[in-house]
Amino acid sequence: MTFELAVPLREALVAADYTYDGVAGLLGTTAHAALSRNETTPGLRGTGGGSPLETLTRLFLLQTPVALDEAEAALPGLVDRMCNAGLLEQSISEVAARLDVRPYAAPDDRGERDLWIVSDLTPGLDGSPNSVGSDHVLGISSASSSLAQLTIREPVARALDLGTGCGVQALHLAGHAAQVVATDVNKRALWMTGLNAALNQAEGIEVRDGSFFEPVAGETFDLIATNPPFVISPATGERLVYRDSGLPGDRVVEDIVRAAPGHLNEGGWCQILANWVISRGTPWEERLGSWLDGSCAAFVVQREVVDPATYVELWLKDAGLQGSGDYLHRYDTWLAWFEEQGIEAVGFGWINLRKGSSTATEFLDWPYDVEQPIAPAIGQWGEALELSIDEHARLVVRPDVIQETVGEPGAADPESIVLRQQRGLRRARKVDTVEAALVGACDGDLTVGQILDAVAQLLDLDAAETRGTYLPVVDELARQGYLVTPA
Repeated sequence: MTFELAVPLREALVAADYTYDGVAGLLGTTAHAALSRNETTPGLRGTGGGSPLETLTRLFLLQTPVALDEAEAALPGLVDRMCNAGLLEQSISEVAARLDVRPYAAPDDRGERDLWIVSDLTPGLDGSPNSVGSDHVLGISSASSSLAQLTIREPVARALDLGTGCGVQALHLAGHAAQVVATDVNKRALWMTGLNAALNQAEGIEVRDGSFFEPVAGETFDLIATNPPFVISPATGERLVYRDSGLPGDRVVEDIVRAAPGHLNEGGWCQILANWVISRGTPWEERLGSWLDGSCAAFVVQREVVDPATYVELWLKDAGLQGSGDYLHRYDTWLAWFEEQGIEAVGFGWINLRKGSSTATEFLDWPYDVEQPIAPAIGQWGEALELSIDEHARLVVRPDVIQETVGEPGAADPESIVLRQQRGLRRARKVDTVEAALVGACDGDLTVGQILDAVAQLLDLDAAETRGTYLPVVDELARQGYLVTPA
């Protein structure tokens, strides 16, 4: 694919200061917040001056036609070329957008870099119908942002963006991977990914047409990132490619979890943003655990649980079907299918697989606030798997860990002791007196065995029994990030 248009378009966007910060400054807090709710009126009221930044904002973000002369001033020599490429359409005196060109601030090691994302226009502005075609290419979304914050940003040789859409993850991956392969079954999405790569001067991105791992059969990667079409449904009716896999239930996520280990290099990660079924009478951890083949360590975090009615309403509205003639029929059919399948709820969250010497698994139900980006905390979990925790280990308390005690003032023993992290996952763990004393004494000077012996003596406990009981606990504290090796 060649995209000669990309270089002059980028130059025009930069010249107009059409960046995330530039647009936010132009719109101001109120209009910017309104646009995030798909309301354009406050933005339209404040962007009528005719400057290139105002013109581009009205054209692409507020999706309103602009005067031809203003469009030509903002996009010098580009209007006709962009019309021919399908980005714009022109009448006698006006120009309108056919695709979205959206500024995006992507965090990296140097702070943030300005990117631009071409996608289909945002549906449903100002309450208009938001139904879209089956090959609709979604732009920046909460899901794509969540996956970007989840993905570990260590330098790697090869990375895979599985189901790339408009290429947001591929652009992120290109910042720290020598080669990126981006796959999708939607040819329009692959075209936009290629255009976005050229527009953002991202090298090393190769797009491939095909379903899931088919385009990379026999290949391995250091990092796989995917936000698959995970909507849990009967897989009947019209399919929206960006969210519907065509497979029933959460089969698409299961298939990825089962196949991914075969495509990972040693030390590699597969990170999945997903939905999963919570079946009646089966713990969610047990069900997802059955997908693992024991070849990888797995860290699965359930961030949210919703009931079937809430879930169905969410995705029917997303498809623009609320208020349509068959809305109630679709709603009832979907709920009936959930009931037949024994689905009592749907979980949202992250599945992280790491190929290495450890095959430890952890399932964490954690709907609480976390630090973003969360990727460093996921990476630290993986690093902790490689630690050898025995009585000879020397550990220190992570600097952000605090201890909270609850009890009556002046009481000899608190009713409860909680260790709480201030960063990363911000976990909290209730501990007993021995664990609290152990953690408090971990400053790197004494070994774990020496500390446990001292605590046993202080509390009049059997030293051997204390070691046997609490060495596995120390391993948990290290894997969960409360204790770390000295710097």
